[in-house]
Amino acid sequence: MHELALHVLDLVQNSLEAQATSVWLEVSENTAADLLTIRVMDNGRGMDKQAAANATDPFSTSRTTRKVGLGLPLMDMTARQADGYLTIDSKPGKGTIVEAVYRLSHWDRPPLGNMADTVRTIIVANPELDFHYSHSVGQTVFSVSTQELKEILGEIPLTHPDVLVWLESYLKENTANLYGGVQE
Repeated sequence: MHELALHVLDLVQNSLEAQATSVWLEVSENTAADLLTIRVMDNGRGMDKQAAANATDPFSTSRTTRKVGLGLPLMDMTARQADGYLTIDSKPGKGTIVEAVYRLSHWDRPPLGNMADTVRTIIVANPELDFHYSHSVGQTVFSVSTQELKEILGEIPLTHPDVLVWLESYLKENTANLYGGVQE
């Protein structure tokens, strides 16, 4: 995966496959500490300690459709290549927290990618998911949740064509504002 945003999609998909009904995505770009942190938290079925420990092994997967799982192992590898790390904290019946930390300025750190499109894809593809997104760049923070959007929209679904157009613009504008209004 060439962009970290694609890893985020994979992590959220893992949460959904673990029967999560709520997913929290936090992205923090801390230029002062030279760190990029991506954290995905869910309320899915969770894993026991052994399964969590094996999750970064590409030949250890709970999938029945194939014998190899590359999402977490690749993210772990890219984090380590950029002077970072990946941690998995999971408890059966409680959910999972995956955190990947990268040195922000490291030349081997993959680009973050288009988070606005990633978040829009997650929201539109999973309209019943309780999804929370928070992204900070230094002291500037943007956050949105499907719960807030649904309260504002009332009976209008998140997948309504007019909502989709607005959502794309809203996410792109607010993500650009994180960087001083400059489009990524």
